[in-house]
Amino acid sequence: MARRVQAESRVPALSVAVHRADRPLWTFQVGEGVDAASQLRMGSITKTFTAVLVMQCRDDGLLDLDDQIARHLPVKAHGELTIGRMLSHLSGLQREPFGDVWDTMQAPDVEGLLAQLDRAEQVLRPGRRFHYSNLAIALLGHLVGRLRGGTWEQALRERILEPLGLYDIAVTPQRPVVGYQVDAWSDYAHPEPPDDFGAVGPAAQLWSTAADLARWAAFLADPRGMDPNGTVLSAATVEEMRVPQAVTEDVLWARAFGLGLILHPQPGGERVVHVGHDGAMPGFLAGAYGRIGGSGTPRAVGVASLGSSGTAGAILDLPHELLAAVAEHDPADIAPWVPGPQAPAHYRSVLGRWWGEGFEYAFSWRDGTLLARAVNAPAKWPPAVFTPVDGEPDLFRTVSGRETGELLRLTRDENGTVVRMHWATYRFTRGQEAFDGHRF
Repeated sequence: MARRVQAESRVPALSVAVHRADRPLWTFQVGEGVDAASQLRMGSITKTFTAVLVMQCRDDGLLDLDDQIARHLPVKAHGELTIGRMLSHLSGLQREPFGDVWDTMQAPDVEGLLAQLDRAEQVLRPGRRFHYSNLAIALLGHLVGRLRGGTWEQALRERILEPLGLYDIAVTPQRPVVGYQVDAWSDYAHPEPPDDFGAVGPAAQLWSTAADLARWAAFLADPRGMDPNGTVLSAATVEEMRVPQAVTEDVLWARAFGLGLILHPQPGGERVVHVGHDGAMPGFLAGAYGRIGGSGTPRAVGVASLGSSGTAGAILDLPHELLAAVAEHDPADIAPWVPGPQAPAHYRSVLGRWWGEGFEYAFSWRDGTLLARAVNAPAKWPPAVFTPVDGEPDLFRTVSGRETGELLRLTRDENGTVVRMHWATYRFTRGQEAFDGHRF
């Protein structure tokens, strides 16, 4: 698959990698001047690192996503924009810093970026629709540096790259590959000049090997597997980042944007999502995605594809094709079922079938957890998952699936048997009942 992309799309150098928890790391390079240790530009995949740094600050109590940026960064204009909207490209701020940076190839420094911010346009009303903005993410990167008492690059190295051992991801590469613009009508590949993105670095500056970038994609898909102690970011926060905030275009509605992450739903009968980002810089294209869901999907699976062509769009499709191929042709090993302990005696009368709102639900106990699903729901749909509320033996909180966040309240008879439940305030009974209490 990689060879076909390199040959048919005329990519001077292509480096790809697949990381998964249950197999050795796989990497492959094809083309001139590239090996497994070569670093290529990832472009806007950099934004996923900046997004994680922002969420670290949120979890550490240094900011709130509803804060206006002026609360944390001295700006001459657009200070009313909220951090959350900027992170999900809903701020309406123009795409690039003021000036023709793609003509001059001279990006401003931080002082210049802030000094000219009043000349940048608010092209859309905040929250109206998705509008991609390198400028917005760059500002968030410098906000992080300010809150951490240093620079964006220092925060990146100390709080992500070193804890995860991603030593081949860098602002300044040690073994860079040359990027090219390939002529549409001949086989000539014109080398693009290396450039430093300056103050816009938090949006697009980073370089990486395919191996380290695949590991990062696996982290975005399975933070528990890649960072079990939550050293970089809690799994709950990464999951929050993967909640869709807006569709990225209003024609197909084929993909969405979360908090700094692109979400690609995959076709088929199962709920499968590829999470990550694409990247482009002069002479380079890259994609890095992890896979979530699906019966054949391994744990902590991530793919990176980096190529030294600025025009070969197949480089961006390759991660999705590789992830699908992994799940189909080398699926995760099926773990054998083994018997487990009984449900706690206090909750055994909850198990079985219940009726609510005229529909039947099955409540079960698996791996020490109470679950529920509609009886007529497709088997591959995820169940609702409950966790007990501390100090309240007959109260559960829904933590995922249907009615996430809502309470499940148990009502018992004089013998301690659960005879009624209320889930999100709706009554659940052993037999079908109308809302007025009529029993069928």
